[in-house]
Amino acid sequence: MCQTSDEQENLSLQKNQQRRSFLKMAVASSLGLGITATDRVMATSGVIKTSPQPENVLTPEAALERLMAGNERYVTGLSTPLNFKLERAALVSGQNPYASILSCSDSRVSPEFCFDEQRGDLFVARVAGNYLTTDFVATLEYATFVLHTPLIMVLGHESCGAIQAAIDAVDNSAQFPGHIQSIASAIAPAVRAIDKQSKNRIDDVVKMNVIQNVQELKKQTPLLNRLVAEKKLLVVGGVYNLKTGKVDMVA
Repeated sequence: MCQTSDEQENLSLQKNQQRRSFLKMAVASSLGLGITATDRVMATSGVIKTSPQPENVLTPEAALERLMAGNERYVTGLSTPLNFKLERAALVSGQNPYASILSCSDSRVSPEFCFDEQRGDLFVARVAGNYLTTDFVATLEYATFVLHTPLIMVLGHESCGAIQAAIDAVDNSAQFPGHIQSIASAIAPAVRAIDKQSKNRIDDVVKMNVIQNVQELKKQTPLLNRLVAEKKLLVVGGVYNLKTGKVDMVA
């Protein structure tokens, strides 16, 4: 019997979703994790639940490996087509993302796309300039302590407008309207850490801003520093290349 175009499209989407799930489970298995983590429980909004996506229960090192493997698929054009319908039922009961991302709000940088992941996989906090505030520390504490996310990545990107604003503020005493000045002020320590004679000043400041925020996250008391010390949490930094889509590790 002939299939309609809609039926063919649905079948294709189901196959793509199955392929994505198989890849995730294969990564976990290859890293010797097994899938016994299905029994692991997590606290979500005060309710104890079984992990809705058992393939997302990973060690910090395995989480980083999976994240970067997804970026490699994205860079090489092998991203799995998104299908929000098939994972919707699993996510009704809760969430257990395997990585948290502190990312810039730049519209050209989307963590879910550049790491080739679906809804429920990444816990993303975004602000222009990807810098820490008390609110963002609390957000990442929630991700790690309540949702048991084993990995945090601070994700900067090249040609960042917030970084350029901070450079202008430090070098030329530029003043910006409204609350924009607060962004420049927050990033100023990274600007001051880079010599004015640097040939790639903005790129160097982008990297330094990521590195400084990774360092600050590792020291945050009372939760994050303890999880890092216990090796239950890995905090890393990366920079997204707008031309290639590649994320280069810098911290």
